[in-house]
Amino acid sequence: MVLSHFYGLIIGAATFLIIGLFHPLVIKGEYYFGVRIWWVFLLLGLLGIAGSLLVANEVISILLGVFAFSSLWGIGEVFEQRKRVQKGWFPANPKRKSK
Repeated sequence: MVLSHFYGLIIGAATFLIIGLFHPLVIKGEYYFGVRIWWVFLLLGLLGIAGSLLVANEVISILLGVFAFSSLWGIGEVFEQRKRVQKGWFPANPKRKSK
């Protein structure tokens, strides 16, 4: 299949976009919800893993795996984002009362 010659480019571009999507999701998630949002990233990661194992299409399975592990990586990044906010590198949400 001719399309299979493009799988590497498709996966590479989609991986770039998925990882790029999680950067603002972590920042906005911590801004509006604090570190309490970590469980959403866990749930997304587990769903991505399940999807990756259940989907027969290789490209979609790979992309679900990338999504899953980007989600799981986001858990640690939410806690790191809290530290970056405490250092003043990112703005704190003045409306959020809880830590």
